[in-house]
Amino acid sequence: MDFTNKNFPPLKNRRLLDAAAGKEVDKVPVWVMRQAGRYLPEFQEVRAKNDFFTVCRTPELACEVTLQPLRRYEHLDASIIFSDILVIPQALGMTVEMHPGLGPVFPNPLMSPDDMEQLQEDGAVSRLLYVGQAITLTRHKIEGRVPLIGFTGAPFTLMGYMIEGGGSKTMSKTKEWLENHARDTHILLSLLTRVIIDYLVMQVESGAQLLQVFESSADHLTREQFIQFSAPYLADIRTGVRQQLGEKKLEQVCMTIFAKGAGESLDVQAKLGYETIGLDWTVDPIKAREIVGPDVTLQGNLDPQDLLYKSPEEIKRLTIQMVRKFGKHRYIANLGHGITPQTPLDSMTAFTQAVHEAF
Repeated sequence: MDFTNKNFPPLKNRRLLDAAAGKEVDKVPVWVMRQAGRYLPEFQEVRAKNDFFTVCRTPELACEVTLQPLRRYEHLDASIIFSDILVIPQALGMTVEMHPGLGPVFPNPLMSPDDMEQLQEDGAVSRLLYVGQAITLTRHKIEGRVPLIGFTGAPFTLMGYMIEGGGSKTMSKTKEWLENHARDTHILLSLLTRVIIDYLVMQVESGAQLLQVFESSADHLTREQFIQFSAPYLADIRTGVRQQLGEKKLEQVCMTIFAKGAGESLDVQAKLGYETIGLDWTVDPIKAREIVGPDVTLQGNLDPQDLLYKSPEEIKRLTIQMVRKFGKHRYIANLGHGITPQTPLDSMTAFTQAVHEAF
């Protein structure tokens, strides 16, 4: 594959991009966070033969996994490149392992601010070129059927993993940094922000048509902490990407911020410059619209557990009810978080089909 070939097939389905940009759509667009992944038997077949990060680092495998849900679900209006938010700490020189039943593990997390010296910022994005290659390959293989989304973890979320050594229910070590090492925390968040900006621009250069930033650990922050330790860096990312794309004479792309559990900070998020705000399932669509105003697209927000336990008929009813609450303008249907591994395949069919039938 010639990864320098950016002469991509023309896009046939623009619903997602139009909804993000505030344009009229014939149907509400729908995609699902983690739609390429563990709930699909065809993904499990790939994983049975390959380590998780091997799939991420092998463009052909990442492309194959990205395309799997499109083959199965005709109503999807977007694809998201198969990767992981923790490729950035890896590119900074940290070891990240994926342990079955446990998730990501950092054998050597940041124990104190002194450990930040081991992070290798120089050349970090060059060590992530495999993601760009997977994007380029997928843009060709997808043949313009739907747009391709690129993504990253947000600085605070990445910092949390790097300090905690993996996922955490309390984030106690990270919160200790916020309290006792605020200056060093801002230095680390700034470093991550710089790398993220370059990484996202590289994804657009490679063919990504929309970008999403996952602040997956926002639920551990108070509103005041979100304003101090998350929002400024999210704003810098949006500004920095826009500026670099302009300097490189690349087409500007819409960007989405998804700050899970930060419903009390929607007014802050609305001012960050992102075209779309993702909502988790705890946020009421009507209240969210009142807070963010008419000029921001909303994305979400069915509870992923509904796909797990409810019948296809009930899923259709709940989905149509949700979509009509959000309305047809400036709305992208999705779940309120990533799809769970045990989700029945028919539930995904019922959800995506119902979105298109709602209006």
